[in-house]
Amino acid sequence: MVQASERVKIDDNMKDAFLGIDVGSVSCKFVLIDTDGNVLAHVFLRNRGSPIDSVKVGMAKLKEYIDEHEELLDYTIRACGTTGSARYLTKAVVGGDLAKTEIIAHAVATQSMFPGVRTILEIGGQDSKIILLREGIIVDFAMNSVCAAGTGSFLDHQAARLGIPIKKFGEYAVKSKNPVSIAGRCTVFAESDMIHKQNAGHSREDIIAGLCDSLVRNYLNNLAKGKDLDEPVVFQGGVSYNEGIIEAFERHLESKVIVPKYNVLMGALGMAILVRDYFLEHQHETTFRGLNVSDVKFETSTFHCGDCPNNCEIVQVKMPEHGNEVIARWGSRCGKHEVF
Repeated sequence: MVQASERVKIDDNMKDAFLGIDVGSVSCKFVLIDTDGNVLAHVFLRNRGSPIDSVKVGMAKLKEYIDEHEELLDYTIRACGTTGSARYLTKAVVGGDLAKTEIIAHAVATQSMFPGVRTILEIGGQDSKIILLREGIIVDFAMNSVCAAGTGSFLDHQAARLGIPIKKFGEYAVKSKNPVSIAGRCTVFAESDMIHKQNAGHSREDIIAGLCDSLVRNYLNNLAKGKDLDEPVVFQGGVSYNEGIIEAFERHLESKVIVPKYNVLMGALGMAILVRDYFLEHQHETTFRGLNVSDVKFETSTFHCGDCPNNCEIVQVKMPEHGNEVIARWGSRCGKHEVF
């Protein structure tokens, strides 16, 4: 595969490919698509503490996958887009062409697979979100990144405490004959309630089913209160692997819940679609640094502006091996320091 870069001439005989990257608080996702939107390759990995290190590892794994599949060597990456909580930092590191919020990226990906979708439920490791669409337009959304009681990390913790692999959590839930009621407004109360139910002799199946129901109730009360959750309903994010959560959503919503094929990759897929459309419309020269970005050294630092009472904290990224060039800077409210 030819590596697209501002310093590398693109071979026009190559097929076009577009890369979407989603870097969140828990995981990194990479999706490579062709012009028709078909997924050519994808990578999913847990964060390595630093978004820069995580992106480097992900790019190296993507390159390794491409090198092992001869049919992909005929493609060149024409453009790259980033999303997620670290989208601006990721854009700076990889030389991305476009950065968008995960709300937009998730909506675009879901609509590409289910054009008539009206409700998108998403629960990840550290946050959750809901997106409402009407006739292809986002009309409402809500995010929760504060309360852990409605996220995958809480389920991971409880699975470990119960001695059950998280992959089997859903299997236990659907076997329940009499789910118990678990307080779900707070992780502390929920865990305390679970311990009480265990000590009272309830089965693990009934406790896990009660926990799944509690998480869904917490999600609906926090994010969906007062909203019309119309069908079709699509559920994505890592928690959408959990059969117990799916069953609980279907019971509370009284409707079918669809889990897409690329349920944990939807943000990256949506970003790949967005940057493809952006490239096809503008036919611009990409600034993508190539898959060998894992070999490039980057340094991040912060400073406070101090030019006004806001005293904004500015984040900047430099490339020491290229004359300490500042490749990105953001954080000022007025925009005076911004470099993208």
